[in-house]
Amino acid sequence: MSDLLTSDRLPGLIQAGYIVAAICFIAALAGLSKHETAKRGNIAGMVGMGIALLATFALAARNAELGDGRALGVTLAIILVAMAVGAVIGAWRARTVEMTGMPELIAMLHSFVGLAAVLVGFNSYLEHGPGHGSLGTIHDVEVYLGVFIGAVTFTGSIVANLKLSAKMKSAPLTLPGRHLLNLAVLLVSAGLAVWFVADESLLDGGDLGTGIVPLVAMTVLALFLGFHLVAAIGGGDMPVVVSMLNSYSGWAAAAAGFMLGNDLLIVTGALVGSSGAILSYIMCKAMNRSFVSVIAGGFGQEAPVSDDTDYGEHREITAADAADLLAHAGSVVITPGYGMAVAQAQYPVADLTAKLRARGVTVRFGIHPVAGRLPGHMNVLLAEAKVPYDIVLEMDEINGDLPETDVVLVIGANDTVNPAAAEDPTSPIAGMPVLEVWNAREVIVFKRSMATGYAGVQNPLFFRDNTSMLFGDAKAKVEEIIHDLPE
Repeated sequence: MSDLLTSDRLPGLIQAGYIVAAICFIAALAGLSKHETAKRGNIAGMVGMGIALLATFALAARNAELGDGRALGVTLAIILVAMAVGAVIGAWRARTVEMTGMPELIAMLHSFVGLAAVLVGFNSYLEHGPGHGSLGTIHDVEVYLGVFIGAVTFTGSIVANLKLSAKMKSAPLTLPGRHLLNLAVLLVSAGLAVWFVADESLLDGGDLGTGIVPLVAMTVLALFLGFHLVAAIGGGDMPVVVSMLNSYSGWAAAAAGFMLGNDLLIVTGALVGSSGAILSYIMCKAMNRSFVSVIAGGFGQEAPVSDDTDYGEHREITAADAADLLAHAGSVVITPGYGMAVAQAQYPVADLTAKLRARGVTVRFGIHPVAGRLPGHMNVLLAEAKVPYDIVLEMDEINGDLPETDVVLVIGANDTVNPAAAEDPTSPIAGMPVLEVWNAREVIVFKRSMATGYAGVQNPLFFRDNTSMLFGDAKAKVEEIIHDLPE
């Protein structure tokens, strides 16, 4: 065992393992881009992570054997205990979390990555002290940026978790002069960076000198900045925020990789960071938002508008009448939203879809890019219920067919089907592309009440002449419709 760990060939094998793991991660991203290959993508990611863990385990064992101050047994014991604790907690959360709780869970996981980057940065500085020469300067920059990005990711992700779990108000926090406040934090952090990189002082006895002061001060400012950036964004824009925090966590991991000299962590962090940024850009386009504003926390001012507009009276429908309408329809489009996830109605919806298709009815799904509170949330729910991939279409694919659709079922969606986005320039969601369900012949909206959506904006769709409201629990109402379908 000792000969193997001290062999000159082991570092090459470890690097080869890292390369294979990186290829697996790239294959995972490619696989996750399509429904049909998502399962293979997940498997590729798990295989890559397994290889990465084994290679890192071997690297830590080699460093301990070569004498970095710790015995081999102690090193392996620490790693195994940490992995066991993490595995138990991870398995427990994976088994107990509901799909409706996935967005806030992912936000919390992002915060762990940010905290890890902060701790790695401080450890790297405390272990090596201020750098000297060009290489030392590069190391100091790596430490400073890693801690800054990690701190912003940490508190920003915690705020996102609190908002998504309704433990914090979803309305945006609008402090006076908030943009100037953010700018001031960035400018002060830049000044502290100059101080930190330029400082090479050491106190007597080798203790760290004044260089730790700007690092600690910047960390405090970055923690506040992360909190303020996300707190200033309203709940309706949280799907984009989660995606952006995913990108931040990737860059934080890459920065930790530079500090640790770990090539795989650098590659993996860059993959996560870039893919998260691309997804955020796509989602911003889908919501007609500015990508720069997301980074700056500049949007999210969609405060609930005063609901004094007289939209008229809404029209209600029973489950039996809805069943009769569906039975005689030629084409049906279902547009799910977060309410479907809350009611766990995906399984009866899949059953209803199968029964209607068996009757010769053309059934398709229209998915808005930000339906739910997590990118791809609705797609995962429908795949979980075994809805065929080929009838699940994106917004741009389905909007053109809605005028020729007989019935649209809006199940738990609100803001993503709001005509005010297209027709009211004063609406907080004005300009956001939406599913134009009002163009169909008949629209049935499943809701518990006439309350506004997550963005706090009233929906004129509910009062249109071709819209009927079906009140109650979505799962129960879909099951009633299935029961009432004529033979």
